[in-house]
Amino acid sequence: MFPVPDVTIAEKDVKYVMSIYRAPEKLACYIEKWLAEHISAAGAKGAVLGISGGIDSAVLAGLLSRAVGGGKVLGVTMPIRSQPIDEEYAMLLPAVFGIKTHKVDLSAVYDAAVSNIERNGEKLSELAAANIKPRLRMTALYALAQTNGYLVCGSGNRVELMFGYFTKYGDSGADLLPMADLLKGEVRLLAEYLGVPLPIIDRAPSAGLWEGQTDEGEMGITYNDLDNFFATGFATDEVRVKIEGALARSEHKRNMPPIAQILKI
Repeated sequence: MFPVPDVTIAEKDVKYVMSIYRAPEKLACYIEKWLAEHISAAGAKGAVLGISGGIDSAVLAGLLSRAVGGGKVLGVTMPIRSQPIDEEYAMLLPAVFGIKTHKVDLSAVYDAAVSNIERNGEKLSELAAANIKPRLRMTALYALAQTNGYLVCGSGNRVELMFGYFTKYGDSGADLLPMADLLKGEVRLLAEYLGVPLPIIDRAPSAGLWEGQTDEGEMGITYNDLDNFFATGFATDEVRVKIEGALARSEHKRNMPPIAQILKI
């Protein structure tokens, strides 16, 4: 899906190069034009996205509002036993970017789904149960998109998509992935450039799958390490092993399902 730098370097020689990040004003200009062209080409009236109170969805909301106008952007909060602070942060965005908002509380739907799956004694693992949440949110976004003639836009960035830190058919389920070539540091630079509220920028990145969960804690690696590896190939041996292992394990998540092509029987 994305090129991986082919560089081998000893741990003692690793240097973090902060010039890896591209200028936010140029990134914003390019992505806004790209969004406008793709939404227009699809004959869509606008775009819908999930707003979680995190930096990625906040940046996407800002880019979309500049690309097609805030009145054609629908930001959806979709709490599932979520922390109230998540919605409070998400609701800072309409005042900044002029987007429309809608709330879909999926808590009861989630509880019913888990209860029905486990009805016959099949106990779900913590991660399997947590991943139902982004898949329910994807369903809600597509229902609203189809109703309004909108496209679903996802806020996944390059390092998370490459590392496999997303839910298959969940937050990766989108019509457009405008931020999928951005390093995490570039997302932060864009947030500052676009005027995303500082409390959102300063939050520890989290998918909100359970209380106290953070992205870096769950991945076991920092965004700085990921950014530097995917931009330059520089990494310690320990970091390289983690990333290469994650790349291999998550390859199926970045590809369409294999098709059994029956040429001759």
